[in-house]
Amino acid sequence: MNTTGNAADLLTLLVLSSSCSTRTRIMSLDEDARWLEWVTKQFETIAGDDKEIDIDEFKTALKVKESFFAERFFALFDSDGSSSISLDELLEALDLLIHGSETDKLRFLFQVYDVDGSGSIDPDELRTVLKSCLRESAISLPEEKLDDLTLALFESADKDNSGSITFEELKAELENFPEVMENLTISAANWLKPPEVDQKKRQTPRYLTRVYWQNNSRKLLFLCVYAVLSLLLFVGAMLQNSHGGAWFMVAKGCGQCLNFNCTFLLMLRRCLTWLRATWVVRVLPLDQNILLHQIVGYAILCYTLVHTTAHIFNFVHLSENSTFSLWEYLLTTRPGIGWVKGTASLTGVVLQVVICLMVLCSSTFVRRSGHFEVFYWSHLSYIWVWSLLMVHCANFWKWFLVPGLAFILEKIVGIAVSRMGGLYIVEVNLLPSKVTHLVIKRPQFFQFKPGDYVYINIPVIAKYEWHPFTISSAPEQSDALWLHIRSMGQWTNRLYEYFRQPETETVNPKRLATSLRNRQQLLKMSAKLGENHRFFLLLLLLLLLLGGSRCFSLHLVWFYNHVWPFSGRFLEMHMYMTSALSKNDMKAIGLQMALDLLAKKEKRDSITGLRTRTQPGRPEWGKVFQKVSEENKGKVHVFYCGSPALAKVIKAQCEHFGFHFYKENF
Repeated sequence: MNTTGNAADLLTLLVLSSSCSTRTRIMSLDEDARWLEWVTKQFETIAGDDKEIDIDEFKTALKVKESFFAERFFALFDSDGSSSISLDELLEALDLLIHGSETDKLRFLFQVYDVDGSGSIDPDELRTVLKSCLRESAISLPEEKLDDLTLALFESADKDNSGSITFEELKAELENFPEVMENLTISAANWLKPPEVDQKKRQTPRYLTRVYWQNNSRKLLFLCVYAVLSLLLFVGAMLQNSHGGAWFMVAKGCGQCLNFNCTFLLMLRRCLTWLRATWVVRVLPLDQNILLHQIVGYAILCYTLVHTTAHIFNFVHLSENSTFSLWEYLLTTRPGIGWVKGTASLTGVVLQVVICLMVLCSSTFVRRSGHFEVFYWSHLSYIWVWSLLMVHCANFWKWFLVPGLAFILEKIVGIAVSRMGGLYIVEVNLLPSKVTHLVIKRPQFFQFKPGDYVYINIPVIAKYEWHPFTISSAPEQSDALWLHIRSMGQWTNRLYEYFRQPETETVNPKRLATSLRNRQQLLKMSAKLGENHRFFLLLLLLLLLLGGSRCFSLHLVWFYNHVWPFSGRFLEMHMYMTSALSKNDMKAIGLQMALDLLAKKEKRDSITGLRTRTQPGRPEWGKVFQKVSEENKGKVHVFYCGSPALAKVIKAQCEHFGFHFYKENF
C-alpha cells in the first residue's frame, strides 16, 4: 500500500472544513461528473496499487488530532467489514452524505456517536465523544468539567429519562440548535467539492473607490500637499542651478528635497500627543504618523540615491575638463567642494552608506524577526545624519533650526520626567503564551486615561532601550500600574526569561533574600506617559471595534475579570478561540451543544469561566461588520493592533462597509 501518498488531498475529502460556504449547494449533472472524477483520482493517489485504503492510511490522510473520529468514520465507510475501504464504498458513503436527506446525514452523526452499535447512545459513549471533541479542538478541561458537559447534554437529550439517547431524541435535541442543523447540512454537502476554478471578478482597485478616499481623506490630502511641496522645491532648486548642467540641476533638486524631508522626519511623540488634543487632529493624519514617517524615510532613500548618482555623472563630466580625477572628486577634499574645507563629497559618501543601512535595518523582516535591537541602535544614527548634513550642506541648519529646537526640548522634558522618581516592579506573574504580567508601583501624581501607554526602560534587560506598552489596569487602581507583555522579540523574551530563572534555582533562604534585594535595585525603572485619546480601552492581544463600543477579542484575555467591573456598562466583548473547531465541523457539534447548554445553566463559560460565551473558530468578519452596520448607530471607528495579514482583512471589510480604520504599529 502507498502509505506515503498525498495524504493532504484526502483531508480535503473527509474533514468537514470550517470554511464552508454559507448555503447548501445542489450539484448539477456536470458538477457530479467532475466531483466523481476528482474523488476517483485522489483515491487512487492514496490507495496505491491494491486500490484499497486501510485504517493507517486513512488516519494519516485525515490528519486528525484524535483517532476516535478517524476510526468511527472508517468503520462506517467500511460497509463490508473487510478492514479496508474500496472506491465503491467511499463513493457510496459520500454520495449519501452529499445527496441524502437531512435525516440521512443526522443518522450518520448518530452512528458516529453510537460506538457499540446498540442503536442508542449511553453516557459513557457520549463522554468519550466529548473528550475526543476537546482534544480535536485543543481544549484542556478538568475531568469534573467534562462530566458536567456530558451530564448537561445527556439530560437535555434524554427526554424520556431512559438512560440512553435514541436517534429521534438526538434529532429533537439538534432541532433546538438551528445553526448546528444548518451547518451540519452545509458541511456534508461540501465535504468533497473539488477545488473551484478561481474566477476572479473584475473589480475596481480599492485605491480608486469612493469609500477608500472617504476613509483616508486626511492622509491623502496630506500626501498630496507633501508631493506638491516636494515638486515645487525640486523644480525651484533646478532652476536656480541651471548654469551647472543637467546632472548638477538634478543633484541640487534632490538636495533641496532632502533638506525638507530630513527635518520632516522627526518623531516628536510628546508634541504629537499634545496636538491630538487640539483642532489640528481634525486636519492632519496624526494617528498615521508612523506610516508617514516610513513614507518619508523611503523618500529620503530615493532622493539620496538619485542625488549621489547625479553628482557622480556630474563629476565624470568635470573630470574630463579638469586636473582632478573622478576618484579625487569623490573621495578627497582636493577639489574643494563644500563649505567646510571641501568635505562635501566625503560626507556625502558617508551619508549615503548610513542612510542605506538605516533603511535596511528598519525593514519589517528585521524588526519582526526578533532583532529589534538592530533596528533600535541603527535608528540612533539619525544624530550622525544630522551632524553630517550640517557639514555637507551650507543651508541645512536653516531647515533644521525650528524642528531641531523642538526635538531638543522634547528630549529635555523626557529626561526630566523620567528622573523625577524611579518606579519599582512590586509583583510579577508569568502567564500562558509567554506573557509577563508586571505590577508596578504607581507614582503619587501619575494620572492616565484608559488607552494610554507608557515607555518603559528596565536597565537590567537593556540599559538604553525604551519600549511602549499599553497600560492594562484601570485608572481607578490607585496603588499600581499593570502591564501585560507578550514575548515577541529579544527584549520581551529576555524579560520573561529573567523572571523565569528562579523557578529552576535551588532555594536558599539567605540567597533568596539577597537576590530579592538585588532585583529591587536592578529593576528600578522609569516610565514616560503617552496619551492616545482615540481609545477608550486598549488591551494587549485585544482587537477593538468601536462601533457603538463593541469589542471583539481574537484571543483569550486572562485579565478580562479585572477590566470588566469598570467597563460592563459600555463594553460588549466577543471572545473567539481560534484553535477550536467551529460549529460547522461534525467533530465539534456535540461539544458546542454541550458548552452552550452548560453555559446557560451555570451562566458562565466553561472554558474561560467568564460570563461571555467563548465562540469556537475564527470570526466571520463579514457578518460581524454587517451586524454593526445594520444597527446604524452612527459612525463606526475600527482600531486594530495585531497581525499585518489580519489587518488587511479587517481593513478591506471596513472599506466595504464605510467604516474608519486605524492601525497601531507598536
